[in-house]
Amino acid sequence: MNTRERDFKEISSAISSSIRISSPDAILAEGDSLSIIRKFPSQSVSVILTDPPYHSTKKHNIYGDRAFSEDQHYLEWMAEYAIEWKRILKPNGSLFCFCASEMSARLEVLFSKDFNVLSQVVWTKPNEPGFDGWKQKMKKESLRQWYPHTERVIFAEPACEGNLHRSPFGNLLKEIRKKTGISTNTLCEAIGAYGRVNHGGAVSNWEAGRNVPSREQYEKMCVVLLATGKIEAMPPYEDAVRPFMVDSSKEFTDVWTFPSVRPYKGKHPAEKPTSMLEQAIEATSFPGDIILDCFAGSGSTALAALKLKRSSISIEIDVKWVETIAARLELQGAEGHKAKKITNECLISGEQKSRPDQASLLAYTE
Repeated sequence: MNTRERDFKEISSAISSSIRISSPDAILAEGDSLSIIRKFPSQSVSVILTDPPYHSTKKHNIYGDRAFSEDQHYLEWMAEYAIEWKRILKPNGSLFCFCASEMSARLEVLFSKDFNVLSQVVWTKPNEPGFDGWKQKMKKESLRQWYPHTERVIFAEPACEGNLHRSPFGNLLKEIRKKTGISTNTLCEAIGAYGRVNHGGAVSNWEAGRNVPSREQYEKMCVVLLATGKIEAMPPYEDAVRPFMVDSSKEFTDVWTFPSVRPYKGKHPAEKPTSMLEQAIEATSFPGDIILDCFAGSGSTALAALKLKRSSISIEIDVKWVETIAARLELQGAEGHKAKKITNECLISGEQKSRPDQASLLAYTE
């Protein structure tokens, strides 16, 4: 069993009482996501791709969007998530958090305590030809500010102290290199990774968190470090280096132009285009990695992850959308495996009981 399979099984066991649907590569849990992720093992998830209530939009048809009487209450609630997200993400993991433009700056400051915020992506939400959308129909003369047509995506990695750029990989490499007794200069010479400025070369830059080695460079480095006989093993590249893979055929800037989802019967009010979710997952994870969505909505993140041969964990508190996700996962078959229905105490004979710790979402309301 590889580390991803082990992590997936451990998560499944830890949150078993909340699971509604499960398969070898997909889990759907019902309930308050903050309470549920607190049961996750540490460093067990590769990517968190999630779309919390925006708070600023105040939509009655989005669960929790009107739950907070003040901005600070919302930020305090999000801070609790940030703590857990940092704990459950692998050191080389990634976080994508969708948010409204009105809250993005404050959320970025909040996240910067535990994460390196790498980008604040602007999703322009263009409409497809023939679909005007609200921005074309509204009365422009009534505006008192520029119309907030865009949304933001905060992209970040877990941070740790110990080097210039708070890089987990930088600390990992430095710790292992010191155990072997090899200097940065010697290691550079051994793998042919010379720097242009300092004698430590590329290794010094890696330990400072400025950049990371390629797979080929990492494998050469592993051979040299293991040859000392002072360490027993090196972590696989997939467990050490945060993946980020884009090219000119994909959205590689921090402005994304994926068309918004056109209205249709049964559409989730905050549904994101699947192509955009696939872009985020494919660029920042390896096949088999675990993708978590704490506010799963209609389940599009799960379907995108499964399509790309990743494992998916979806958490949703609204029973209406739990039913929708369950139906979509069963229809897809979760990688060809028949999803297993699990009855929990939240759903008995079709009667909806109080969901676990639902009050935590509303703790800051008056």
